Amino acid sequence: MSTVPAKKTSGKLEKELDKTYNEFKEFEGKKYTGMKVGRSHRWDYDRGEWKEKKVAPDRWEITYAVNKHRIGNAPEGSGVPTGTSYHWYILAHQNVTKLDANTYSTAMTGMKYKLAHKRADNENWNATDKWQRKRLIEIFQEMINGLRDGIEETKSGAKITPLHQRRDGHGHNGILKTRARTHKTHRAAV
Repeated sequence: MSTVPAKKTSGKLEKELDKTYNEFKEFEGKKYTGMKVGRSHRWDYDRGEWKEKKVAPDRWEITYAVNKHRIGNAPEGSGVPTGTSYHWYILAHQNVTKLDANTYSTAMTGMKYKLAHKRADNENWNATDKWQRKRLIEIFQEMINGLRDGIEETKSGAKITPLHQRRDGHGHNGILKTRARTHKTHRAAV
C-alpha cells in the first residue's frame, strides 16, 4: 500500500470531509446535517470570567465569555467554515462546594441544545427568534414531563437525575477550581 503526502490529497480530503459533514443523516426519523450523533468533542477553555448577579432569593443571572480550544486537532477540512455561529441553550446541574474563604470546587453536567446557527457566508440566522422561543418551550416541556414522570432519560437523550441521586461534584473528571475575586461593579448605560 503506497502513501501519498497529505499536501497532494488535502484538496480531495477536504471535499470528502466537507461532503460527509454536510450530507444528510437521520436520527429518530428526522434528517440533519453536521457531526454524526454519537461522536464527541473535548475542549480546553481559556481563563474566563464567570459573572453572576443575585436577582431573587434562589435565582442568579449569569454571564460567561471565553475562547475554547479543541483538544487535538480537527481533521483537515472537516466541520463548518471559520465564522460560523451557533446559538445554544444549556440546561445543567452545577454542583459547588466551598473549600475555603475564596475557593470553590465546581462541576457542571447537563445538556446543550442547538436553537440556531448562522453560516459564515450568511448574515441571517437559520431560525427566527419566534421559532427559537417555540423550540425552547418544547425543550422545557419535554424536561418537565420527564421530571414529572420520573423517567431517567428524555426523548432527546437528556439524562434526568433525581435530586436524591445527584452528586456533589467531588471526584468528577474535569473538576474546576475557581477563585472568588473582587470585581468593581460596572453599571451599563441604559
